[in-house]
Amino acid sequence: MSGIGSRLFQSAELRQEMKINPRLYQAMELLHMPLLDLQQHLKMEMAENPFLELEEPDVEQEISLEEAAEEAADEDATVEDGEIDWEEILLDGFDSGGRRAQREEREYREPTQVETTDLRDLLLEQLHHLSIEDREVRLGEEIVGNIDDSGLLVCSLEEVVEGVNDWLRDVRGVALERADALEDEDEREEELLEVEELFRDYSLEEAEGMLEKIQEMDPPGVGARDLRECILLQLEHRGERDSLAYTLVHDHFEELLHHKWSEIGRSLGLSARAVQDAADQVAELDPKPGLRHAPPEEAYVLPDLVVEKIDGEYHVFLNDTNLPRLRLSRSYREVARDRDKYKGENKDFISAKLNSANWMIQAIEQRRQTMLKVMRFIVDRQRDFFEKGIQHLRPLTLREVADYIEMHESTVSRVTNEKFVQTPRGVYSLKFFFSSGLATSSGEDISARGVKDKIRALVQQEDSRKPLTDQKIVELLKADGVKIARRTVAKYRDQLGILPARMRKRV
Repeated sequence: MSGIGSRLFQSAELRQEMKINPRLYQAMELLHMPLLDLQQHLKMEMAENPFLELEEPDVEQEISLEEAAEEAADEDATVEDGEIDWEEILLDGFDSGGRRAQREEREYREPTQVETTDLRDLLLEQLHHLSIEDREVRLGEEIVGNIDDSGLLVCSLEEVVEGVNDWLRDVRGVALERADALEDEDEREEELLEVEELFRDYSLEEAEGMLEKIQEMDPPGVGARDLRECILLQLEHRGERDSLAYTLVHDHFEELLHHKWSEIGRSLGLSARAVQDAADQVAELDPKPGLRHAPPEEAYVLPDLVVEKIDGEYHVFLNDTNLPRLRLSRSYREVARDRDKYKGENKDFISAKLNSANWMIQAIEQRRQTMLKVMRFIVDRQRDFFEKGIQHLRPLTLREVADYIEMHESTVSRVTNEKFVQTPRGVYSLKFFFSSGLATSSGEDISARGVKDKIRALVQQEDSRKPLTDQKIVELLKADGVKIARRTVAKYRDQLGILPARMRKRV
């Protein structure tokens, strides 16, 4: 029987590895950050590094990048010589020209949103004003809890009943135990009967009756189980139960969705035009009535860049007036210059913080310059867009920008990610200016986004009685010099949310 032995041995091996410096990771993160995130990040950096201060751009005696770099280099050399009681400096309130008192005066207050009544609160308020028993209120609360923000009931009534009954059984068991523990026999029997009555299971019929009450509440259409019921409830609320619109939704909903006016008209003995007019009334109703009570989304767009036309030329500026400048803290630079007190851990701490502060200042400046380079190239490439509009947007790739500014394509991707620019034509995401291209008869390429806008314009101008087919759009674009396949037109049309020609047809 042979055994397998294990031995330790050494061997030499050559291989290439790329290890990214942690500061490089941080630099990439800074490029990726939109302006609002960068503001918060710099506040955190200042809190963690006592050698950094955030100063508004117009603060007097602001230290420039070059001055900061030079002084930081001098201070790095100073660290080698002395020792400082860092704990004493940290605990004395920064009295030696420090900033603690001023920071406390500038205490940041988070803006608070004004409290609003959302859909669920609105329904519960109406529920509690109904003249019904507590048992019914409990069932109503369960139903309201399963209504989503759009106003639709997101589960079946069977599931509602099952869920509330499971809860009831648990509560009933506890209540029965307490009642059964009563010493007085008559009182115990009375309490047991009351518990059984109060916490008996709900039936499906009770749930259906309560749902009807909820469906009579505001906003009209709330509590519906599907789109069809939502529209019917709104028509009933408007007193149009006997209308043609109600009949269309109630009896011909699928044909209505597919715009089959003639087919519906034949079955009802009406003209296609009459059906279409009724369908227009249905289209005015709200398919998601609950959203009008949804809290407003906190969608803030703060442009990182600004493009302005001055004397016929487009100029690019950074919108960083609200972004405080980084500078080295004067008090700590004075501390760092005291050559006689540096030694041990204090020396290492000060050296690390000074290097970090200096690097952060340079990284922020590098971010600014990179963003300006990218946007200037975009403006130069897309000048026709700024002059004439979206249909003149040219195709542009990240690779083209990367080659121009002599940086990696991933760097350009980070620079353009979640960044916005304010232009004379409005506020746009930087990603807006990048898209693939299609050939034209003139030999120049046109942006896919520009082609989509041409398709949208053609559809808006079409004769609704004879809407343009995809093939007809291909022919019109070809006449305009754009070479495009029919399947590409169909894809772009779908992306624009434009229905096929047969569903756009009016009679």
